[in-house]
Amino acid sequence: MRILILGGTTESARLAQRLAGDTRFAPTLSLAGRTAAPAAPPIAYRIGGFGGMGALRQWLRDEGIEAVIDATHPFAAQISKNAVAAAKAESVPLLSLLRPAWAPQQGDRWIEVADMDAAAAALGEAPRRVFLTIGRQEVAAFEAAPQHRYLIRSIEAPQPEDLPPNAELLLARGPFDEAAETALLRERSIDILVSKNSGGAATAPKLAAARSLNLPVVMVQRPEKPAGVHSVADAEAALAWLEALRAHRASPSERAV
Repeated sequence: MRILILGGTTESARLAQRLAGDTRFAPTLSLAGRTAAPAAPPIAYRIGGFGGMGALRQWLRDEGIEAVIDATHPFAAQISKNAVAAAKAESVPLLSLLRPAWAPQQGDRWIEVADMDAAAAALGEAPRRVFLTIGRQEVAAFEAAPQHRYLIRSIEAPQPEDLPPNAELLLARGPFDEAAETALLRERSIDILVSKNSGGAATAPKLAAARSLNLPVVMVQRPEKPAGVHSVADAEAALAWLEALRAHRASPSERAV
């Protein structure tokens, strides 16, 4: 079965690992190319966008794709919209693999906002030391709040013109642990955090660290992300869906085996 996995997440990487060497499937992992040097997956892969819904639909047809797994980032709404539309147009089953969002726990001091502009405004007028953990794509929104000092953590550096004036870069890739996150917040005298509600375990320790230090967190809520008829929360459930789909399509002789 020929499969397209739209990836770039921990879940897509885990699914690729599970599918590697499984001769029942011929998966291709598609990465958006946001990271310059991603780790090579153990299955066939491509890097870069498709060029819109129409081009993705043509790619599905040309490659004979029989199933699509949308395991993109919770904030990657456009590619999910294109994937749902293209798969429907080509009558290709689509599964949405989306990790659950974080939920506030007792002791959390979350300020929930709709977007990055609202996050910058939520920091307030008084200068603060801000730990900005939103990746590199939307840092420019915080140029509107130049009075703060920012510690910006991302895998790769943002464009220099996007940086607020008082900014320090910390290039690092998760997963992170709570002890290290707590130490970082203390050492840098952080007053407030800004985070996307990405969910998952890799970067959740920063929230536990903020909770332990009684620090507020500006939490940017997820955009509305189109999903297919079927959805799961982890790679194991995605693999089970693929196995069930393949079994359903198998010939009577294959089912007997």
